Amino acid sequence: MEKGGEAGGGRPEYSIIVPTYNERLNVALIVYLIFKHLPEAKFEIIIVDDGSPDGTQDIVKQLQQVYGEDRVLLRARPRKLGLGTAYMHGLKHASGEFVVIMDADLSHHPKYLPSFIRKQKETGADIVTGTRYVSNGGVHGWNLMRKLTSRGANVLAQTLLRPGASDLTGSFRLYKLSVLEDVISSCVSKGYVFQMEMIVRATRKGYHIEEVPITFVDRVFGISKLGGSEIVGYLKGLVYLLLTT
Repeated sequence: MEKGGEAGGGRPEYSIIVPTYNERLNVALIVYLIFKHLPEAKFEIIIVDDGSPDGTQDIVKQLQQVYGEDRVLLRARPRKLGLGTAYMHGLKHASGEFVVIMDADLSHHPKYLPSFIRKQKETGADIVTGTRYVSNGGVHGWNLMRKLTSRGANVLAQTLLRPGASDLTGSFRLYKLSVLEDVISSCVSKGYVFQMEMIVRATRKGYHIEEVPITFVDRVFGISKLGGSEIVGYLKGLVYLLLTT
């Protein structure tokens, strides 16, 4: 199994998995910002690209020339196979003791990464998750309908599942590698409901979860992948978790 190389003179402490599909306009900026906000950390960035036709992989290869193939890893797949399996694919190549998962579209700003790392070190948490739904958290760039939909979906899940975290559908998280491997192996979801299943199953397994307030910013470049089919999938996943956890 091919792993990443050494970052900063030794094994990377953090493996940052970033799934991409048609993120040519965003991927260079997200990589630059990660390096900017983690100047002292030992980390690798694992780009899992699902066969983007827009040239995303070409940009990543250029980034490898700038930062090194041991710091920016391209682990491509032939086509779109689902968000959950993208994380599983990236996990196979992770060398760090901790794994960060985040979006490539700049909705998850790398400026929060030091807060995630600090929170984990202070508390010994198994999982640190970003949340929009506590003091100093929020959303920027959404219209009222999307805010109400998101909040309603989260409240519904909180009421039915009691997951022990305030933001179930967020996908900006830091995991201990061993914890992520354990939790992900018990998940069956592959789409957007995957994030909810991960946090619910982690709670049921008794893992220590901490939260960091973040402001989610709607993508600036590109088109959102969230549509009606994902919303239907979320509701089906909610029922599935209610019955099985």
